[in-house]
Amino acid sequence: MSLPPDFTLLQVVPELETGGAEQSAIDVAQAVVRAGGQALVATRGGRMTARLEADGGRLAQMPVQTKNPLVMLGNAARLTALIRQEKVSLVHARSRAPAFSALWAARTTRTPFVATYHGVYKAQSGLKRWYNAVMTRGDLVIANSEYTRAHVLAEHGIDPDRLVTIPRGIDLARFDPAFVTPDRVEALRTAWNIPADNRTRILLAGRLTRIKGHLTIVAAARQMAAAGRRDFLILFAGDDQGRTGYAAEVQAAIDAAGLTEAIRIVGHCDDMPAAYKLADLAILPTTVPESFGRAAVEPQAMGRPVIASDHGGVTETVVDGVTGWLAPVEDPQGWAAAMIRAIDLGPGKRLEMGEVGKKRARQLYSVDAMCAATLAAYEKVLEARR
Repeated sequence: MSLPPDFTLLQVVPELETGGAEQSAIDVAQAVVRAGGQALVATRGGRMTARLEADGGRLAQMPVQTKNPLVMLGNAARLTALIRQEKVSLVHARSRAPAFSALWAARTTRTPFVATYHGVYKAQSGLKRWYNAVMTRGDLVIANSEYTRAHVLAEHGIDPDRLVTIPRGIDLARFDPAFVTPDRVEALRTAWNIPADNRTRILLAGRLTRIKGHLTIVAAARQMAAAGRRDFLILFAGDDQGRTGYAAEVQAAIDAAGLTEAIRIVGHCDDMPAAYKLADLAILPTTVPESFGRAAVEPQAMGRPVIASDHGGVTETVVDGVTGWLAPVEDPQGWAAAMIRAIDLGPGKRLEMGEVGKKRARQLYSVDAMCAATLAAYEKVLEARR
């Protein structure tokens, strides 16, 4: 993909700690640098900053994560100065609060503005709908799934020509089982103190937050144990991001159910490819719809079947009965049945299913395809402005 000479992209994202929007910002920044452009990310910062800078991107640190109106106004002034100083060609916002500051700065400097609708934002009032609509006020809106696209059209009624669907991509070089060495898997097994037994290992990868559905799985596991099942080990891998109260609640539920040997909270993981290879299957029991659900695609790329809640974007990425299963939302009994079905399928059949999922993920959800489509969208916006 060729970019105009002296192309400079400014992406705005609250922070660079963890998550799909953050990973997409890193991936697109790398693609812009590879195409000969400059890539800036305005953000509070975070653990992913090192990856951004290693790929040739640059950090513009400012408190864009805030919802404080006065600080947002200050951010707008800071972004305006940055756009002028760096001769920014296009601004790309990836979250609502920073989008207000970014849109103001883009309009002040007459710079093209693009926003990605990364989540399906609920609006219980006109004020909230107005707040959400900031993501639709630029030159182009990117939806990260057909599910998200349908929501944006229904909720905001924008011109369909200003809305493009670009499925979130994953790094298929990173999430390739052939490149995950046994010592990486063994290092994780040791760090998490996982015994070498025949239990089926089930991985829930995601932030320790209520919407990820950990409590549904604890309740489902309790039913499995009550039915005499002892052939599973469930791992909760993710950062609590300061939500220590919820983490304590999940641990208390595990303790109360007598499941301390069957469910482990293992914390943040820096080597997710090894984590998926260590697991036999992955689960995504979200209580609210995921707009895309990267944690359903990454394990498939690693050859692991997935059980996911039957709603949102994951209904596009998990083919029920083919690459995994769809389970009823917040239904412990349904989730217990789905996990038992996956366990009883056995290692051989699970691996066969995983191979189908791996081929499909590699065809449809590569980060290269996402980045190429995103850069093409930038070209379209710049051409329209010209």
